[in-house]
Amino acid sequence: MIENTVLTTLKTRRACRSYKPDQVCEEALAAILEAGTWAPTGMGRQSPRIAVIQNPDDLAALERLNGGVMGNPDSHPFYGAPTVLVVFADATIPTYVADGNLVIGNLLNAAASVGVDSCYIWRAAEVFDSEEGKALMKKWGVPETCRGIGNVILGYGKEGGTRAPAPRREDYIIRV
Repeated sequence: MIENTVLTTLKTRRACRSYKPDQVCEEALAAILEAGTWAPTGMGRQSPRIAVIQNPDDLAALERLNGGVMGNPDSHPFYGAPTVLVVFADATIPTYVADGNLVIGNLLNAAASVGVDSCYIWRAAEVFDSEEGKALMKKWGVPETCRGIGNVILGYGKEGGTRAPAPRREDYIIRV
């Protein structure tokens, strides 16, 4: 079986749900963001945008809105992560949801490759369809044609913040 660094990263990356308060180092963040910009997009249109949220006030507002979608605005769905990357994509482009999710995949895998823990947090569409969410988009300079796709939380995990992989299903691959 072929083994290389990329395949090892893909097999060993795990979601982290408990973070130290230490901010992600700028060099690692730059590498993660660059990987996001190299995700494939429909017809090469590059519909996504990545908002980097590290300001504690914006991060708290975003977390409150995200928790509110779940029915609990006092919850902590970002698990203490000091950085949130919000992926948006231009909804006028037919492939925008797939484009944004491909960016998210690149961000998650790139984070693992540079020693940064991460987790994909859903509910960006609902958050940014709200009036408060639209106000944040405007504040951050996100074009009005964009729609929230997902959030990638980043940081350095506390011990026990990640779990072991689930075994792969036997019927995962169907050869015809």
